[in-house]
Amino acid sequence: MRRDIEDYGLIGNARTAALVGRDGSIDWLCLPRFDSPACFAALLGTPENGRWIVAPAEPSATASRRYLDGTAILETRFETPTGVVTLTDFMPPPPDDHQIDLVRIVRGESGSVAMQMNVQFRFGYGRTVPWVRRRTFGVSAIAGPDEVLLRTEVPLRGEGFTTRAEFTVHAGDALSFVLHWRPSHRNRIIHQEPEDLLRDCDAMWRAWSVRCTTTGPWREAVVRSLITLKLLTFYPTGGIVAAPTTSLPEAIGGPRNWDYRYCWIRDATFTLYALMNCGYSEEARGWREWLLRAAAGKPDELQIMYGLAGERELEERELPWLEGFAGSQPVRIGNAAHRQLQLDVYGELMDVLFAADKLSPDRTADAWGVQTALLDFLETEWSCPDAGLWEMRSEPRHFTHSKVMTWVAFDRGIKFVERSGRPGPVDRWRALRAAIHKEVCHKGYDAARNTFVQAYGSPELDASLLLLPQVGFLPPSDPRIVGTVEAIERELVTDGLVRRYSPQGTQDGLPGGEGAFLACSFWLADALVLIGRKARARALFERLLALRNDLGLLAEEYDPHIRRFVGNFPQAFSHVALVNTAHNLLDHGPAHRRRGH
Repeated sequence: MRRDIEDYGLIGNARTAALVGRDGSIDWLCLPRFDSPACFAALLGTPENGRWIVAPAEPSATASRRYLDGTAILETRFETPTGVVTLTDFMPPPPDDHQIDLVRIVRGESGSVAMQMNVQFRFGYGRTVPWVRRRTFGVSAIAGPDEVLLRTEVPLRGEGFTTRAEFTVHAGDALSFVLHWRPSHRNRIIHQEPEDLLRDCDAMWRAWSVRCTTTGPWREAVVRSLITLKLLTFYPTGGIVAAPTTSLPEAIGGPRNWDYRYCWIRDATFTLYALMNCGYSEEARGWREWLLRAAAGKPDELQIMYGLAGERELEERELPWLEGFAGSQPVRIGNAAHRQLQLDVYGELMDVLFAADKLSPDRTADAWGVQTALLDFLETEWSCPDAGLWEMRSEPRHFTHSKVMTWVAFDRGIKFVERSGRPGPVDRWRALRAAIHKEVCHKGYDAARNTFVQAYGSPELDASLLLLPQVGFLPPSDPRIVGTVEAIERELVTDGLVRRYSPQGTQDGLPGGEGAFLACSFWLADALVLIGRKARARALFERLLALRNDLGLLAEEYDPHIRRFVGNFPQAFSHVALVNTAHNLLDHGPAHRRRGH
């Protein structure tokens, strides 16, 4: 089995999500949450690690696919020499907190098509073979705390730890397969007819997507990105995962394989503005409330990421029984970066709370208590070295972007006092803001090359420097900003796409290289808009849109040498950046992160 990352589509229910291959195979599904162990893990191994395929038996069948307009309902059309069928995949909203459903409906469009259905249930990330029993409605599979039930009118048989079916679909036929997850100690299942679930799910998604206020030539791309963000939201808490997958490699065959099924504070401001700018204030409010709950506690214990409900223990470990995507090892779950000191998250949190204050004025007092505690901590810690925006696994350094974001933290605190009249030691904060600004302009700037640099004393560049004008650190017209943008274009761009930094020049504590980080390329487009080069920004944006797969989805990175997606997929950061850049190019107001003005 060999598939490329872009061969997958995403379906989900704002609790968990599944990756569906172009060939009708579900190769990744964690139950019941994004961060639960996978029931289907063939994405990171082989079919023996769990998958569920519904497809024509004819190997020469050709497939095309689409999402139904304004929805997350995936339709795959198979054409064979004898007929045409469509496979509709979706996950309806759960009927209660103890059940997850996944629905697959096969329809005959013309002629007749011989079909196959093979499902290999494997709990515990592909390691545990469950006890499978025949039921009047189909089969059930149970192992430890988990049970799944497969309901269908198609006759099933067991063969070699695989449940199989062969059936023929004629024009006008509609056959369904419904997978239910429930805790194994629970007897109850709420069953609804698949066609009713499809109708209700379609209506729900269309009512949601029509709320998007974005207009113009890129509305379709923006709506698809917003639907993807909605799919990556854990509805019970409002948290948004960076991606629904773990260990999709940043370079095929390499070791840069990380678990992204968690919520990063760093993504908060970008995400909040994407939602607010497009009319989704309720979702933005939910994200803000998640942030406040997750960040509560001692400021020196603030983490860069949390679990879906704000969990703090995200211990990293390896799964040696999985061979990895395209042989890329190790496969990891958990993420050790949660223990790193990354000073920029304090600025991100201050920034998002400042920007989102108007969403929930009644929470201002609670939020202000959190903010002042964070600034008290930063007064002494801002001058420390840290791991930086990119979570370097090498020795801490004085990263320019990190220092700028501590400047942002004090700047937003000052402006909040000025705007709201809340109490705060603004004279002391003003002095600190000025001191940080002076230090960054002295130690983080290379006058000979007219560019800011990745870290104090380093000649290396970093794509995070593209954010300096967006956060208001310097005006976009400042020659140092223009020089930095031009330097990044010269040194970090490959085939029109931006790399985070040079892996050869930057000692990040890891071997091997990586692809171009797609969010950084959108940041370059934003920076070009800000410095008045809008035609070039638009050309870059169109280039990035062309990289989306046929379903409009983006991964974390793109490898320009093999012309393939790399990194976890789909990536929230990439889709958030798409939405915000579209907003900037459409002249819907000032650039989305120029909040200091």
